[in-house]
Amino acid sequence: QVVFALNQTLLQQESLRAGSFQIPYTTEDLIKHYNCGDLSSIIFNHDTSQVPNFINATLPAHERITAQEIDSYFRQELIYKRNERMGRRVKDLLEKYPDKSFFFAFGAGHFMGNNTVIDVLRREGYEVEHTPAGQAI
Repeated sequence: QVVFALNQTLLQQESLRAGSFQIPYTTEDLIKHYNCGDLSSIIFNHDTSQVPNFINATLPAHERITAQEIDSYFRQELIYKRNERMGRRVKDLLEKYPDKSFFFAFGAGHFMGNNTVIDVLRREGYEVEHTPAGQAI
């Protein structure tokens, strides 16, 4: 799986460099949507937006299965479990120090796709609000 993932990543990079593969959105698009609080945009709703996309229709069946296994592993281990841990840490701090004020800052990756840190906190009953860039807190 590691060799397969490495080969697929290198192929994607070569395609990017050759101009035959285009990323559907730019870093500027991510920043704009993030700053505007538009976390429901199509950019932020891809489950695999934080990990390389190894699944494509041109792969032979056995390689497509390998790609799906890797994608599932990345999504579960690197995204969902990480966001669960971070959400629990925030919740634990809020419960341990109910009379304190907190400011939590996360990278944009924690707001992308499903099962985000915000989703974890909302499931725990917390109300989460976006503060736009430049707005006083």
